[in-house]
Amino acid sequence: MTLLLVTLAGSLGCIVRYLMEYSVRRHHPTMRPWATVAANALGCALAGWAAYHLTSSLNTNIRSIVITGFCGGLTTFSSAFAIPVLLTKEHHWGYSATIVVCTPVLCGLFFAFGAAIAH
Repeated sequence: MTLLLVTLAGSLGCIVRYLMEYSVRRHHPTMRPWATVAANALGCALAGWAAYHLTSSLNTNIRSIVITGFCGGLTTFSSAFAIPVLLTKEHHWGYSATIVVCTPVLCGLFFAFGAAIAH
Protein backbone atom coordinates (compact mmCIF):
# COMPACT_ATOMS: atom_id res chain seq x y z
CA MET A 1 0.00 0.00 0.00
CA THR A 2 2.88 2.39 0.79
CA LEU A 3 4.30 1.86 -2.71
CA LEU A 4 0.99 2.90 -4.25
CA LEU A 5 0.77 5.99 -2.03
CA VAL A 6 4.38 6.98 -2.80
CA THR A 7 3.58 6.63 -6.51
CA LEU A 8 0.44 8.74 -6.21
CA ALA A 9 2.23 11.38 -4.13
CA GLY A 10 5.06 11.48 -6.70
CA SER A 11 2.50 12.01 -9.44
CA LEU A 12 0.94 14.83 -7.44
CA GLY A 13 4.38 16.41 -6.97
CA CYS A 14 4.97 16.24 -10.73
CA ILE A 15 1.62 17.91 -11.38
CA VAL A 16 2.36 20.71 -8.90
CA ARG A 17 5.77 21.23 -10.52
CA TYR A 18 4.22 21.36 -14.00
CA LEU A 19 1.61 23.87 -12.86
CA MET A 20 4.32 26.05 -11.34
CA GLU A 21 6.31 25.94 -14.60
CA TYR A 22 3.20 26.60 -16.68
CA SER A 23 2.11 29.52 -14.52
CA VAL A 24 5.50 31.22 -14.58
CA ARG A 25 5.99 30.74 -18.33
CA ARG A 26 2.45 31.92 -19.09
CA HIS A 27 2.95 35.18 -17.23
CA HIS A 28 6.69 35.60 -17.90
CA PRO A 29 7.77 33.86 -21.13
CA THR A 30 11.46 33.24 -20.55
CA MET A 31 14.04 30.47 -20.59
CA ARG A 32 15.17 31.44 -17.11
CA PRO A 33 14.22 28.56 -14.79
CA TRP A 34 12.81 30.46 -11.83
CA ALA A 35 9.94 27.99 -11.41
CA THR A 36 12.47 25.13 -11.31
CA VAL A 37 14.42 26.89 -8.56
CA ALA A 38 11.19 27.62 -6.67
CA ALA A 39 9.98 24.01 -6.99
CA ASN A 40 13.33 22.69 -5.74
CA ALA A 41 13.34 25.14 -2.82
CA LEU A 42 9.74 24.34 -1.87
CA GLY A 43 10.39 20.60 -2.09
CA CYS A 44 13.51 20.90 0.05
CA ALA A 45 11.66 22.94 2.68
CA LEU A 46 8.91 20.32 2.81
CA ALA A 47 11.49 17.50 2.96
CA GLY A 48 13.32 19.26 5.79
CA TRP A 49 10.07 19.67 7.70
CA ALA A 50 9.08 16.04 7.13
CA ALA A 51 12.53 14.67 7.97
CA TYR A 52 12.43 16.25 11.41
CA HIS A 53 8.72 16.35 12.17
CA LEU A 54 7.78 12.81 11.11
CA THR A 55 10.35 10.96 13.20
CA SER A 56 8.30 8.43 15.14
CA SER A 57 8.03 4.86 13.88
CA LEU A 58 4.31 5.43 13.25
CA ASN A 59 5.21 8.09 10.71
CA THR A 60 7.77 6.08 8.71
CA ASN A 61 5.36 5.35 5.86
CA ILE A 62 4.01 8.90 5.87
CA ARG A 63 7.59 10.22 5.77
CA SER A 64 8.32 8.02 2.74
CA ILE A 65 5.15 9.21 1.03
CA VAL A 66 5.98 12.88 1.64
CA ILE A 67 9.75 12.86 1.03
CA THR A 68 10.25 10.13 -1.55
CA GLY A 69 6.88 10.53 -3.23
CA PHE A 70 5.71 14.13 -3.25
CA CYS A 71 9.08 15.87 -2.81
CA GLY A 72 10.73 13.48 -5.24
CA GLY A 73 8.13 14.30 -7.87
CA LEU A 74 8.26 18.02 -7.15
CA THR A 75 12.01 18.53 -7.13
CA THR A 76 14.51 17.69 -9.79
CA PHE A 77 18.17 18.31 -10.16
CA SER A 78 18.04 16.99 -13.71
CA SER A 79 16.09 20.09 -14.80
CA ALA A 80 18.00 22.31 -12.42
CA PHE A 81 21.23 21.47 -14.24
CA ALA A 82 19.95 20.75 -17.75
CA ILE A 83 18.50 24.24 -18.13
CA PRO A 84 21.84 25.97 -17.39
CA VAL A 85 23.40 23.91 -20.17
CA LEU A 86 20.72 25.20 -22.53
CA LEU A 87 21.37 28.74 -21.30
CA THR A 88 25.09 28.44 -22.00
CA LYS A 89 24.33 27.29 -25.54
CA GLU A 90 22.48 30.60 -25.94
CA HIS A 91 25.48 32.42 -24.39
CA HIS A 92 23.66 33.34 -21.16
CA TRP A 93 26.68 32.51 -19.02
CA GLY A 94 25.67 34.66 -16.04
CA TYR A 95 22.20 33.14 -15.70
CA SER A 96 23.65 29.66 -16.10
CA ALA A 97 26.28 30.20 -13.39
CA THR A 98 23.70 31.77 -11.07
CA ILE A 99 21.40 28.75 -11.33
CA VAL A 100 24.24 26.24 -10.83
CA VAL A 101 25.49 28.06 -7.72
CA CYS A 102 22.18 29.19 -6.23
CA THR A 103 20.14 25.99 -6.57
CA PRO A 104 22.09 23.80 -4.10
CA VAL A 105 22.63 26.71 -1.70
CA LEU A 106 18.98 27.76 -1.78
CA CYS A 107 17.76 24.17 -1.45
CA GLY A 108 20.07 23.59 1.52
CA LEU A 109 18.80 26.74 3.21
CA PHE A 110 15.17 25.82 2.57
CA PHE A 111 15.76 22.29 3.92
CA ALA A 112 17.17 23.85 7.11
CA PHE A 113 14.20 26.25 7.20
CA GLY A 114 11.75 23.34 6.93
CA ALA A 115 13.59 21.48 9.66
CA ALA A 116 13.54 24.58 11.88
CA ILE A 117 9.79 24.93 11.43
CA ALA A 118 9.34 21.32 12.52
CA HIS A 119 11.11 21.98 15.84
